[in-house]
Amino acid sequence: MSLDQTTSAPDREGWLTRLASRLDDGAVIRWAYHGLLAGAAVVVGLDAWDLYQSQEMLDPQSTGGTIFVEPALPPALRPSGAGASPVDPRRHVTLDDNALRAPLQFELKPGGILAASGSIDLGSAARFAEEIEARGEYVKTLSLNSPGGSVDDAMAIARLVRERGISTEVADGALCASSCPLLMAGGVTRSAGDQSAIGLHQFYAATDLSATGPAQAMSDAQATAARISRYLGEMGVEPALWLHALDTPPQMLYYLSAEELEKYKLVTPAGVVAGG
Repeated sequence: MSLDQTTSAPDREGWLTRLASRLDDGAVIRWAYHGLLAGAAVVVGLDAWDLYQSQEMLDPQSTGGTIFVEPALPPALRPSGAGASPVDPRRHVTLDDNALRAPLQFELKPGGILAASGSIDLGSAARFAEEIEARGEYVKTLSLNSPGGSVDDAMAIARLVRERGISTEVADGALCASSCPLLMAGGVTRSAGDQSAIGLHQFYAATDLSATGPAQAMSDAQATAARISRYLGEMGVEPALWLHALDTPPQMLYYLSAEELEKYKLVTPAGVVAGG
C-alpha cells in the first residue's frame, strides 16, 4: 500500500466524522422525512399522468351530452370593464320571471314579426322548424325575449334563421341572455333596442359528471368553446364576444353595452346584411 493510500482513508473518515458531528439526530430525521415526501410526490404525479394519458378522450359530439348555458335571471351582474360604470339594463326587462322560465313559445305578430319568448329548452329548435314550415313566408323578423338555455338548440334555430333570410331583434324591455345571443347571431340583420338587456355568462355541460369524469367534462367544455367561436365567425360576429361568457361566473351576467354590441358586430348597421 502506498503512502497516499494509507493517508486517504483516515482523511475520508475524518470528513465523515466532522459532518456527522455537525448534524444532530433531529436534523437527520427531518432530512429523511422530507426526502420520503418528495419521493412520494414524484410517484403520485407519475401515476396521475399515466392515468390521464391512458384515459381516452371522447369527441363531445359522441357523448350524448347537451351543452347548456343555464337560463339566467340572476340578481348579480359583472361590470363591463375595469374602471367603467356597470352596464345594468335589468330594470328595463318587462317580462316576468315565470314567462321567461317557461319553454320557448312563438307568436306571429303584425308586420312579419315572430315573437320568441321563454327559455331555449331541449326541442325548441324542432318546434321552431315546424313554425317556419307552417308560416315561414310571413316571418321577416324573429323578436327575442329569452334567458337562454340549450346551446345546441340556439345554434340550430339560428342556422335556420340565416337560411331563411330572417332578421333578429331584441326590442326595448326584452332580455337576451346566456345562449340567446348565439341565436341572435343568426339574423341576416340584427338590432337591439336602447332599453334591451343582452348578457353572457359561462355554460356547463348537462351530463352526468360521475359517468364522464372531470377530464371528459373539461374536454367537452373546451371543444364547445371552440365550436362556438367558429360558429360566431361564420355568422359574421367577432368570436372575441364569447370571451365575456367564459370570463363571467354562472351566477352573474356580463351585460353588453351599445358600444360592445357594435364592436363585436352582434348588431349590424342599418341596411347592412350580415355575411355568412
